[in-house]
Amino acid sequence: MRINPETVDRIKHAADIVEVVGDFVSLKKKGANYSACCPFHNEKTPSFNVNPSRQIYKCFGCGAAGDSIKFVMDIDGIGYGEALRYLANKYNIEIQEEELTDDETLRQNERESLYIILNYAKNFYQKQLNDSEEGQAIGLSYFRERGFSGDIRKKFELGYSLDTWDAFSKEALEKGYSAEILEKAGLLIRREESRPGDRNSPGYDRFRGRVIFPIHHVSGKVIAFGARILKSNAGQKANQPKYLNSPETDVYHKSEVLYGIYQAKNAIRQLEHCYLVEGYTDVISLHQAGIENVVASSGTSLTVEQIRLIGRFTPNVTILYDGDIAGIKAALRGLDLVLEEGLNVNIVLFPDGDDPDSFVRKVGAEAFKAYLKKASKDFISFKTEILLQDAGNDPFKKAALIGEIVQSIVKIPDVIKRQVFFQRTSEMMKVDEQMLITEGNKLLRKLHAQKPQERKSRPDNAAPGGPNDLDFLSGMEFRDDSEIPADLFFPEEDVPEAPQRTKLHYQEEAFVKLLVVHGTKELEPTITVCQYVLSQIEGIDFKDPVFHHLLTLFRENYSRNHVLPTDYFVQHHEAEIRSIAIEWLTAKHALSELWAEKFEIYVPFETDVLDKTAFNNILRLKKAFVEERMKVCLQHAVQASSEEEQLAIMAEFMHFKHISMAAAKELGSVIG
Repeated sequence: MRINPETVDRIKHAADIVEVVGDFVSLKKKGANYSACCPFHNEKTPSFNVNPSRQIYKCFGCGAAGDSIKFVMDIDGIGYGEALRYLANKYNIEIQEEELTDDETLRQNERESLYIILNYAKNFYQKQLNDSEEGQAIGLSYFRERGFSGDIRKKFELGYSLDTWDAFSKEALEKGYSAEILEKAGLLIRREESRPGDRNSPGYDRFRGRVIFPIHHVSGKVIAFGARILKSNAGQKANQPKYLNSPETDVYHKSEVLYGIYQAKNAIRQLEHCYLVEGYTDVISLHQAGIENVVASSGTSLTVEQIRLIGRFTPNVTILYDGDIAGIKAALRGLDLVLEEGLNVNIVLFPDGDDPDSFVRKVGAEAFKAYLKKASKDFISFKTEILLQDAGNDPFKKAALIGEIVQSIVKIPDVIKRQVFFQRTSEMMKVDEQMLITEGNKLLRKLHAQKPQERKSRPDNAAPGGPNDLDFLSGMEFRDDSEIPADLFFPEEDVPEAPQRTKLHYQEEAFVKLLVVHGTKELEPTITVCQYVLSQIEGIDFKDPVFHHLLTLFRENYSRNHVLPTDYFVQHHEAEIRSIAIEWLTAKHALSELWAEKFEIYVPFETDVLDKTAFNNILRLKKAFVEERMKVCLQHAVQASSEEEQLAIMAEFMHFKHISMAAAKELGSVIG
């Protein structure tokens, strides 16, 4: 089914770019626009810009740009239709659909089919939990025993899978879903003897006799399931794992997902803090206690992608550990990743035998919150304490842990924070601060000793810091010149040269940008910018193919008394034109309000002096155009076959020269 055009228009008008993007990243007001670190590439300085007046976004780092629909498509990796359905659901718009042709049906995005079947499975498991005798007796009893209220169960969409071989797949097949899509979604395991298309006995359900924890994408769509077995008395169940998760699919990559991020993102953004736990029930129990800014790594080692997902909403994260010291020591080795991403990391350790779930149920919500404040320690101090306890009075172990602590400190991108932690570690370990800095410099020297080709061979998405990147070195101050690496900078040949653009290219761009951004605006009653500037450049064509195409569009439409509006280009079917238009409409820097409010300095905007801007653009374009003609004249003069031909060419050259000088004088340019 296809969404009809009227519904598409309603969705476009209802969708607010700030709300849509704000569901995925934490936006900060910056003048009239909003900014954030880009969700499409790794960065620590915000270059992602959202323009609410134009309803567009633009990243000046990676070039990503578009409107609300394009953002949802790119952030979720889904098609146009599914992005529209997501926005329609967000803004409670009833979808009117039209029949697709057979060819269009075949071209439906498989990812969209996966989302549909996973949502169907979620609804099925919820129904079994609440309506079936087995679900109520086993699953519902388990959740109630843990203190999960009806609202919490609904919030996390908890469910139950019946203890039969094919209860889910049988019903799904009867509803028309294929065995292939069930298998690709990780819901069905095929029997060895079954064949594709065998609807009678294709396989068996992956989840059987378990409580179900749906795993949501940050947008709210179900992408996978976690399942916990409850019965352990049957012989065949004794060998089954306690927890069973969906396999990796086209829509589920466990290294990129945090359990509870959809339910927690607003609280994380509002409180500017995130708690990180290990299990599903830890997350749900803390939500039940009113602590909603919490997510879980779902038992996997913390990954760079998960850290960056948290970093979209806050730079502050506190990791909650149970009292297992051996497990904590193992986990500490991987937490340098969090430091490398520029997050502020704290650690809370619970008493032996307790985890977040058991502790909050034991002491209550208020006592739990008080404990978090009291027991929270920054990562470097916590790691130093743990390793010092382990080293005791052994000087060799203490020397080894110095190197390990320094390795963590030099991963911190911010130079001021690094200095603070060098000082604090010096005090805790009772060692000279300069010695710690010297050790840090040795690590840096080893890194720089890598051959240039080794640095080049690293993947683009390698984690910054450590042995994989040089980003974390920015701002590092060496106290001894001898510690400065010899090859601090890459050789010149490693730096790609920027493509050269002529003066004419810049003026063509400025002229077309004026048409795209301000073409419909009036300079005087009944005289638009488009009408004025086009009338002044008759006989001039552009060399750049994209700018020539845009100029032709304006000329053709104006000949029919129609001026193309800006939105025509923002929503153009050609991606290159759409991207250029959005880039022109998005200001990279915002003017501080203090200029006018505090200093009473008033800076005119382009729209305030549009007549002057249009006039100057025409002059600059003509000047650049005739200067290109002058270059051609000089080339022809050198190749002239007679003195008469050479004199004629030079006369033409002087004609263009006078035009150029007149334009320069009008513009106030300094010429030789």
